[in-house]
Amino acid sequence: MKVKFLIYPLITCIFSCISQNLFCQDTIKGYQYKIGHKQKRNYGKELQKQFIIEQSIETIAENSEDEDIDYTTLFDLLSFYYEHPINLNKKNIWEDLSQLRLLNQFQVNAISDHISKHGKLITIYELQSVELLNQNDIRNIIPFVVVNTNIDAPNLSFSEMVKYGKNDLFIRYSRVIEQTEGQREIDDSSWLQSRNAVQLGSPDNIYMRYRFKYLNNISFGITAEKDVGESFFTNKRAENLFGITSNKGFDFYSAHFYLKDVGKFKALALGDYHIQLGQGLTFWSGLAFGKSSDIMGIKRNPIGIRPYASVDENVFLRGAATELKWKKFNFLAFGSKKAIDANLESDSTSTDGDVTISSFQSSGTHSTIGELEDKDAIEESIFGGEISITDKNYTFGIISAVSSYKGNVNRNLFPYSQFQFNSNFNWVTGAHYNWINRNFNIFGEISRSNNNGIAQLHGILISLHPKVSLSILYRNYGKDYQNLFSNAISEGSRNVNEKGILSGINFKLNKKWTLSSYFDQFSFPWLRYQVDAPNTAGVDVFSQLKYKPTKKLEIYSRVRHRNRPYNSAGRSELTDLDFVSSTDQWNYRLNINVQISENIQLRSRVEYMTFKRNGLENETGTLILQDFIFKPPMKKISLNARFALFDTDSYNSRIYSYENDVLYFYRIPAYFNRGARIYFTGRYKIKKGIDLWIRWSRWSYRNIDQISSGLNEIQGNTKSEIRAQLRFQF
Repeated sequence: MKVKFLIYPLITCIFSCISQNLFCQDTIKGYQYKIGHKQKRNYGKELQKQFIIEQSIETIAENSEDEDIDYTTLFDLLSFYYEHPINLNKKNIWEDLSQLRLLNQFQVNAISDHISKHGKLITIYELQSVELLNQNDIRNIIPFVVVNTNIDAPNLSFSEMVKYGKNDLFIRYSRVIEQTEGQREIDDSSWLQSRNAVQLGSPDNIYMRYRFKYLNNISFGITAEKDVGESFFTNKRAENLFGITSNKGFDFYSAHFYLKDVGKFKALALGDYHIQLGQGLTFWSGLAFGKSSDIMGIKRNPIGIRPYASVDENVFLRGAATELKWKKFNFLAFGSKKAIDANLESDSTSTDGDVTISSFQSSGTHSTIGELEDKDAIEESIFGGEISITDKNYTFGIISAVSSYKGNVNRNLFPYSQFQFNSNFNWVTGAHYNWINRNFNIFGEISRSNNNGIAQLHGILISLHPKVSLSILYRNYGKDYQNLFSNAISEGSRNVNEKGILSGINFKLNKKWTLSSYFDQFSFPWLRYQVDAPNTAGVDVFSQLKYKPTKKLEIYSRVRHRNRPYNSAGRSELTDLDFVSSTDQWNYRLNINVQISENIQLRSRVEYMTFKRNGLENETGTLILQDFIFKPPMKKISLNARFALFDTDSYNSRIYSYENDVLYFYRIPAYFNRGARIYFTGRYKIKKGIDLWIRWSRWSYRNIDQISSGLNEIQGNTKSEIRAQLRFQF
């Protein structure tokens, strides 16, 4: 039997190398050379690492339309697995491979089943004999996996972790060059008449982050940030006029201490952290993805407890969390208590000393008198836990979380939002499941809030053939379901008042062509914002055809159609009975990525969209962009540049596009109006352990002479931004 286990992989490897000689020699050996041989030159390895991780993140993020989404957690995860690749011969590799988000559940299981059937892998080449993996799949994961005989890492003492750990210190500065309305000078009387007329501090954004990390086992660090317009030190003028003392130092501080797989702890977090459980209905904080061209990605792979190292000042937990494992059982408990931003009623203090909250605030900026008054206005307490049983083929868990707010929550609700959370206490309980049997994967979650509101989702992934995969997701979120920490897949921004069925197909036509498509039909039982009628419906249809003949060339075309209910423009509420119609939107994209040489990559894109709302003129939008990426693996400098032209009729016909930026800074801005966009991002290695990033970007508009509004308003047709970042590694 042992002989068979040795002979089979060798035969399949030799056969694969003969039949796919180009792939074996070019792709795997190429990666081995870049990742293995060039490890002798640390900076070349570091540049290659950043390039590969950025490509992976862009592949995952390119379908998002949230311009403020934070990919820091994902970058940390991919960075760790790049530096410490997953040993495919290790036990329970399906847990680690699922976190990469580069393979679907069936592909992960196919690798695990291959090893169970034929024995441990002898070489990375053997991945080519795994039935559900094609060349592109293997290219995507090769930087993050390895095959060796060091199955179980030795138990290291705390002193060894500290000795061999890595320290990172980031210091980042950015600002808009043009003067904004919030930075203008006004006299005291004008300021007293309008408390929020100007910003208290400078237009500088300052960010600092220190982190110590050893493998994936220990992490601790501190993060601090001053947003645009926030005061770094006390503003004496504001203190004299309004009696408000602003910040002394950074406006926001965050710190964490995190252990994983150390002693009896599967995970332990102190300070700031994230919790991600189930499919996101009952409790999920932090990064989450929605619908995309990866139709098998509708299933969430929760990470449990993770340290928090970002700068969102409200949506995180502060306290302690721990997870223990006994055989197949997992026990997770967490507690959090922190102050959050909220609007208080002018006469908010009651006889018992409690305050009355009219709304929650989530911007995290405190640049005006009013925003400072809202800062840390109420105390939020959250306690919860999960009991689950987990194996390779199944997971079942029960989640419960209690949230309370120190004060009287009396939000200003409207008819469409009358069922939303409006209390100082909530108790949410849910159950989730996941079962895999051969080519079927069934999963789901059902959750209940304290007011008896119910939300549920159920899905199935099916591998009909190595080249054909299907996914179906049913969701039913009650109009009265209340949960501020719910983050499951939905058409709206909240998991409430929505029913729908999302179905998708992925068809690998051959080694070079792949077709992905989904159809999402949804309805809203109750009113919504800008939808003043119940029982409305819409659709979201997506199709993408990708051609990748070699690792150096990728071309894809994409079409997306969205029809969503919306109030008719210009209607008369007293006379019009049929006042709700819809918005109809079509997006068309052609994208070409080509690797010109080892040092140069070009990305070209043309995107066109149409937008129609009843009562308004038809609108169109066009975006043409060219990216130039210069990253020589053995040099001290790298460059990323973009030139884009855009022409849209209004914000309705905006087009989103991911932009490369300095390390740990991500944006997906909306291109709208008419003009050009240009940016340059350069990285220079000053010396070993010290890197410098410089970025300059500019919006130039042809059809407007005033940009943005409110305190961010700029008089003129250009908006320029500079950003500089230093990283020290030791």
